[in-house]
Amino acid sequence: MQTAAHVLREADPLPQPYLLFLGDVVEPGYAKTAFGLRDWARERCVGEFACEGAKVSAGLPAMTPAQARMSGAKAMVIGVANPGGRIPASWVPQLVQALEAGLDLIGGMHARLSGIEPLRNAALVLGRRLIDVRDPPAAIAVASGRKRSGKRLLTVGTDCALGKKYTALTLARELRARGIDADFRASGQTGILIAGEGMPLDAVVVDFAAGAAETLSPDADPAHWDVIEGQGSLFHPAYAGVSMALLHGSQPDVVVVCHQPGRTHVLGYPGFAMPSLEDTIELTLRLGARTNPAIRCAGISLNTGELDADAAQRVIEDTGSRLGLPVADPIRGGDALSRLVDACLA
Repeated sequence: MQTAAHVLREADPLPQPYLLFLGDVVEPGYAKTAFGLRDWARERCVGEFACEGAKVSAGLPAMTPAQARMSGAKAMVIGVANPGGRIPASWVPQLVQALEAGLDLIGGMHARLSGIEPLRNAALVLGRRLIDVRDPPAAIAVASGRKRSGKRLLTVGTDCALGKKYTALTLARELRARGIDADFRASGQTGILIAGEGMPLDAVVVDFAAGAAETLSPDADPAHWDVIEGQGSLFHPAYAGVSMALLHGSQPDVVVVCHQPGRTHVLGYPGFAMPSLEDTIELTLRLGARTNPAIRCAGISLNTGELDADAAQRVIEDTGSRLGLPVADPIRGGDALSRLVDACLA
């Protein structure tokens, strides 16, 4: 059985269930925390709340904080992952409203809730908690590069916010369904909220980031699999450093490359075209071989959520034929997913 990875939660579990706060988001890709909790922890979500002018919904009942408290909510989670992890001043009145309604606040942003004076003062007066999950542990070691026991699968991507977390969660679930000892290892704030533990890799000082990835996936039984949530993209103009540290530190035996058909440019960076799957596979294997020479690509995970069933099937088949690899949409499942899992274990 695996040695426990670092647990990023307080002595008490996070206050649940949640009201999901969507801020003033107009780009669905930036609401991935809300979508992730909706899809993987629906029983912990009572509703959603947004600023006036927001264009994105998680499809949950719209509630004020007071209504959510009456429905049993214990905390409001900031369900947004925007560039830079900032909390705009325009959100503060809604966040204070949640505290006044009797809800704790849970944040996964780089900006600390306790660093915002109106929130800090309101929480103190009202006896509410401000909980930041994007807070790495102290004294992370520099990466050793030492080969660890056990098996590791890392999801990598052509961009941000296109399915690395969903793919990792699905593959971990499928492995366990086959009777294989497997753990999902969260490397970002949404995964940590879903799993209750993990390592917020993008909040770690860069010299220690690969070491943090080693900590996330420690020595294990030879038959154990850690399925590690990927971050960013090696091609991303801003976040490639996080992806590189995770690749080197996790030392994956297997990678699954994640992609969204039809996306033409890097999310939020219209001047940067999306890399090809071929280039992504080649670069990932070349760089990953530095810490695990036996690294291999098992297949491709496609996010076909914007396509109908027939179009999704065509792109899955065409991609598989072109690359000679198993290709699946993990949410659609089916035989394609079974073949992808087979390839991961081969």
